[in-house]
Amino acid sequence: MAGDAICAPCMAQPPRHDGIAAGTLYNDTARKLVLAFKHGRRIALAPMLARLIAARLPAMEGPWLVMPVPLHRWRLWHRGFNQAALIAAEIARLTGTELMVDALERRKRTPALGGLGRKARMRTLQGAIAVDPHRGTRVRGAQVLLVDDVLTSGATSDACVAALKRAGATRVVIACFARVLEDDSASGAVAAPEN
Repeated sequence: MAGDAICAPCMAQPPRHDGIAAGTLYNDTARKLVLAFKHGRRIALAPMLARLIAARLPAMEGPWLVMPVPLHRWRLWHRGFNQAALIAAEIARLTGTELMVDALERRKRTPALGGLGRKARMRTLQGAIAVDPHRGTRVRGAQVLLVDDVLTSGATSDACVAALKRAGATRVVIACFARVLEDDSASGAVAAPEN
């Protein structure tokens, strides 16, 4: 969704989110950057990725909370960092908004989502993401910028948006570095890396 334009899939099945701001489309170059950042531990790429996202953000009037898509604690421990949190911190700095890295939590350890279609991803994520009860009062009535590195099928961000809206967030805009536009027509699977 850009400005007042609504894409065909959004018209057919209205999303829970209130818009998407993507720095770029997911292509070979974006894939190489994401893999270097996330799996190659090139965390110094976070400011550049955040600047590309910030250039696409809608006007953010009033107070906003910037939140990353959460990782399960075991994946965070294994990787050593949450790539979405690094980007979110940079976006918060660039926009002068409040960063809240611990509002969302991934309560259920899920398998890697790479290679799964949208429906399988949604089933896998059922009940996996929730708002931390200690942060519920901050989320209620808030405008949230939900940050991730790649928006693939939208299943993970949809689970986050649903949790935020259940907790009373009034508006949730998704901000990502790269957005995958087309699923494999046969399987619904995409070739983007998993969280």
